[in-house]
Formats: sequence, structure tokens, C-alpha cells
Amino acid sequence: MNLLNKTLQQIEPQDAACRAAARARLEQLTMPHWALGRLMDLAEDLAGMTRSVCPAVARKAVVVMAGDHGVAASGVSQYPQEVTVQMIHNFVNGGAGCNALARLAGAKVVVVDAGVAGDLDGLVNEGKVISKRVAPGTANLHTGPAMTREQAVASIEAGIEVAFALNGEIDLFATGEMGIANTTPSSAIVAALTCCPVEEITGRGTGLNDAALLNKIAVIKEALRINQPDPADPLDVLAKVGGFEIGAIAGLILGAAALKKPVLVDGFITTAGALIAQGLSPIATQYMIAAHRSVEPGHRISQERLGKEPLLNLNLRLGEGTGAVLAMNLVEAAVRVLTEVATFEEASVSAGH
Repeated sequence: MNLLNKTLQQIEPQDAACRAAARARLEQLTMPHWALGRLMDLAEDLAGMTRSVCPAVARKAVVVMAGDHGVAASGVSQYPQEVTVQMIHNFVNGGAGCNALARLAGAKVVVVDAGVAGDLDGLVNEGKVISKRVAPGTANLHTGPAMTREQAVASIEAGIEVAFALNGEIDLFATGEMGIANTTPSSAIVAALTCCPVEEITGRGTGLNDAALLNKIAVIKEALRINQPDPADPLDVLAKVGGFEIGAIAGLILGAAALKKPVLVDGFITTAGALIAQGLSPIATQYMIAAHRSVEPGHRISQERLGKEPLLNLNLRLGEGTGAVLAMNLVEAAVRVLTEVATFEEASVSAGH
């Protein structure tokens, strides 16, 4: 049995007894009933995920999956493909948006090459980038399948391997990504899985003008027409119109779920990966936390398909895992509420009626 199937078999629902114990405590805290709203909902969720009324979330990492896309040749991004490698150097040097916010949250930034087209051998040899490269970039989904089915499985298993490798040192995972043109496969994945019109899902990505946006929509429509991805088969969707880093994100989420650890899902691209994970294991959604809602129109549609309400709505559109890292403090806050606020009985305070 391959790693993917083994991992899918390890994913179990949240623990009902731990959820109930957490809820019982939260309902007795020295405040009006459920006065901290969604923070208390999150605390209950975390107890169920981790099987503990004192959930461990202190050791945090944002895992930035990187990959390149053949569809960049179809003019769907403002930036040239070499920016992927340049930004990986920026992550490693601590100069990207996600680095600044990760320092604030006390989180590690882990960079993974899932399928970058450029040379990262130096960074890999220095231990600064984890190499899980499936191939040097996908094929152009505009003219045929982005990858083979075997490569799709390999990309997911790459993400699972990263989650398992980090298991001993990380309690709370966050999804990040880097890959020029990756909003295009993400839009194609979401359109394929939700059957929503491409126009409703596709946004401006890195800031496309009107003409470039129309071209992007036309490219995605043509990709879906040519490739005919099967919405009932998430591996087929990933293989035909996806990306290596998107598969790796799906794998990271599945790995976290198998490990019974929470995973903060970032923006539109990583949410496309979450949809692939959901398709493979609906139970895995019980370990996902929607960090924020980006300005990409497909993000809302994707989150609704996942059944998730985002913690933040800040008009972000950077990616990299920035929104997920920003939400880490809310996850820690939820645990503090559960574990540090006294109950009426503990504080000798008279409860209301």
C-alpha cells in the first residue's frame, strides 16, 4: 500500500469526548455564556483535534510549498517565472512577508521545493530548502494535462512526508505557497470541483489588468475543455489542471490530519489544495482552520465548499502563508481561554441564571 492510502486510513474524526469536556469547561468560565464567541468555538475544535483539553499549539511552522507552472507561458501572470526561485532565496534570507509575520508569531518558516523549474541545489545542500521536487515545473495545462496521475500522487505524498518529518517538533501547521502563475491552476481546480463558472472564481492574482484577466479566464476555460477533469476524482483534477505545490499542500493537510494536529489554511491557492485533501478524505476537513478570506473571488467559494468560516478578513492577497501566520495568535488565544480562564467554581464567583 502506498503512503497516500496508508495516511488516508489513519485519519479519524475529532474526539467527541474531548470536545464535550472542553465545552463543559468553556460553559462554566467566569463570563457570560459563550461570550468569546468564535474563539470558544475554536477552543472546542482544538480539543477535539488534539484529543486534549489542554491542546498543544506552542510549536508552530508555516510550510511554504514552492512549484512552477507551464501555464505561465500563456501570459496569466504579471511576473516572469524566475521570480519563484528569487522569492525562495528571499524566504531563506528572512526577507519575505511571511518571514516578518512568522517572527511575530514565533513560528518557523519551512521552505519545500515541490516542483520548481530553477536551480535550488545550493540551498538544498545547505539544509535551507527541503527537496521534494516531483519535476522541474508542470506542463502547460492550457494545452494538455499539467502532470501524470503518478506525479499527482507523488506531489501529495511529498507533503505527507514533510508533515510526518516535522511531527516531533511542530504542534500547529500553517500552509504557505510560492509559484508564479499558481492562481491559474487554483482557479481551474476550484472550477472543476465546484462546477462554478470560471468567471466567478478567477481573480486578478498578482494584479492583472482587464485584458490580462480576460486572457486568464479564457486560458482556464480552454484548459478545462481540453483536459475534462473528473470532479468525482480529486487525483484526476490535480493531475490535469493542478500544480506540484498544490498537491504538496493537500498532502501536508492530510498528514496533519493523520497526526491529529491542527492546520491553518491560508489563501486561495492553499485552499485549492485543501479542496483536493477534502476530496480524498472528507474527515480531514475537521483538522483544517480557515485562517482568513482573501480578495480572490474563488476563495469564498472554496471555503463554502469546505464548510469553513475564516477567522480574519483583511483584504489580503499576498499568499506565502501570511494570513495563516497572522491567525496563529488567535489559535493560541483560544487555547489560553480554555486553559487559563477560571470557572465560576474555581474563582468563587456566583454564576448568573
